[in-house]
Amino acid sequence: MHMSYERETSAGYLTNWAARLFARSLERRIGTGSGPMPVFFALQDGSTMTQKELVQVAAVEQPTMANTLNRMERDGLIVRTPDPDDRRSARIALTPLGLERAEAAFRAAVEVNDIATSALRPEERPAFHDMLRRVVSALERDGEPD
Repeated sequence: MHMSYERETSAGYLTNWAARLFARSLERRIGTGSGPMPVFFALQDGSTMTQKELVQVAAVEQPTMANTLNRMERDGLIVRTPDPDDRRSARIALTPLGLERAEAAFRAAVEVNDIATSALRPEERPAFHDMLRRVVSALERDGEPD
């Protein structure tokens, strides 16, 4: 039996395509990849976290977070300090430059989100966001161990 797969009606395809376009628009505005965004979100209030905590908050794999943090440290966006509670671990914080870049990235994200949702009528936007949250929730439940 031959199955037909239509991109135009595939939630996965359309969501992935939209995510790539979001990332491309954001990267064009901030001049770098969107990899630091989860770290910016987690540490924007000036707090510190361990790499392990950032992995959990960002919902990314540990090697991905390690690479992101290494690039951010190289670029002067984060600083690592010894964790007083665990000598094998470090606390990670945004530097003043990191806080500045986070703010610029958030402004760019607002702009890109505004552009994306401009295709919707204002009264449609809350329902769109609600539907996306429900899709994310269903996929998160599917990823949980049995």
